[in-house]
Amino acid sequence: MGTIKLQNIRTFSYHGCLEEESKIGSDYRVDLEIKTDLRKSAQTDELKDTVDYVLLNQIVEEEMGIRSKLLEHVASRIINRIFKEIPAVSRIVLGVSKLNPPIGGDVEAVTVEMEEFRN
Repeated sequence: MGTIKLQNIRTFSYHGCLEEESKIGSDYRVDLEIKTDLRKSAQTDELKDTVDYVLLNQIVEEEMGIRSKLLEHVASRIINRIFKEIPAVSRIVLGVSKLNPPIGGDVEAVTVEMEEFRN
């Protein structure tokens, strides 16, 4: 087994429960870690034998572009789509962070982290 990590994927998205958030948007950070078997690609040096992190990034960006009220909801969509489109992924740890959230305090970020295993 092996791990592929995409760290600090930055997006500008429109998630949140407040109506203003759907209009003005906010900065987000996504951290993604997947488990997969890297032994074959380590031997062959071929992209077709591994999980393409360009595709992982594309899935994150596309799902972050679809408005959700809750970070949990968008995180769940990202996880489900990765499992659906990339059969080689066996485990996902995903963190979705809203930077400078509008919560009336000096808070750098609010993060929802989810971990799922393929059934």
